[in-house]
Amino acid sequence: MSTLDTLAGYADAATQTVTGDSEVEYAYRELGKGDVPLVLLQHFRGNLDNWDPALIDALAADRHVVTFDNVGVGATTGRTPNTVEAMAQGAIGFLDAMEFQQVDLLGFSLGSFVAQEVALIRPDLLRRVVLASSAPQGAAGMHGWAAEVIGAVGAREVTPEGYLSVFFTATDTGREAGQEAAGRIFGARSAGRDEPTTWQTRQAQYDAVCAWGIPNHGLLQRVTALDLPIFVANGDGDPMIPPRYSYLLAGLLPDARVKIYPDSAHGFLFQHHRDFAADVNGFLGEAN
Repeated sequence: MSTLDTLAGYADAATQTVTGDSEVEYAYRELGKGDVPLVLLQHFRGNLDNWDPALIDALAADRHVVTFDNVGVGATTGRTPNTVEAMAQGAIGFLDAMEFQQVDLLGFSLGSFVAQEVALIRPDLLRRVVLASSAPQGAAGMHGWAAEVIGAVGAREVTPEGYLSVFFTATDTGREAGQEAAGRIFGARSAGRDEPTTWQTRQAQYDAVCAWGIPNHGLLQRVTALDLPIFVANGDGDPMIPPRYSYLLAGLLPDARVKIYPDSAHGFLFQHHRDFAADVNGFLGEAN
């Protein structure tokens, strides 16, 4: 049984564990309250500590928010799989272990690919979905990332400078927002931090990203089966997953809305955490 933290912020939320049917021990944190949990799916190489506490706190002001490490990531046991479909099965294993009857999903970057796959495999479990910095499987131009991007976030040692160069724009506004977000993400929690992601996780996740991006026009049609409300969002200067893919994805989905946030990059949801949280909570609140 989880211990829901309704008072402390994300920087102080306890890390808990739950064991799935496959004997995977999942690490997770939760806070806020509400009938339908909002479950978050993390980006490439990210763990529990790579969420911006300001964003999680803003989301949890209106609802029950759950973050977790998928199989083999951070403090969760097992070996990270190298396909998005297997990652989606790992996520479903977590949702089943938590005995959630219905959830909303927010997937960020690689997590947004996983969210799409969860929605295709287990549509009855989901109420609404948010896809941040996303693209449909098979989209042309999505096979791998540019050399400067993978050099910044795919190197063995990811530096704060490399992180900032991809997640935030080079404008004065972007640099200031990046420094503020980095301070929150890397400095707000001083004790009980998550286990760092391993090189095995990095390799497996990048294999999954590359496979997802192999051009295949036929695979674009898969998302037309996602017949539930979906909010698609991105920053206008994202170098990893450019916003043109947000429009492509939203155009394929039967029930989608799209918003592009100004002067921001891959980390737009951290830079614009107040506006993004308000937009997400408003979107999810329409189902209440």
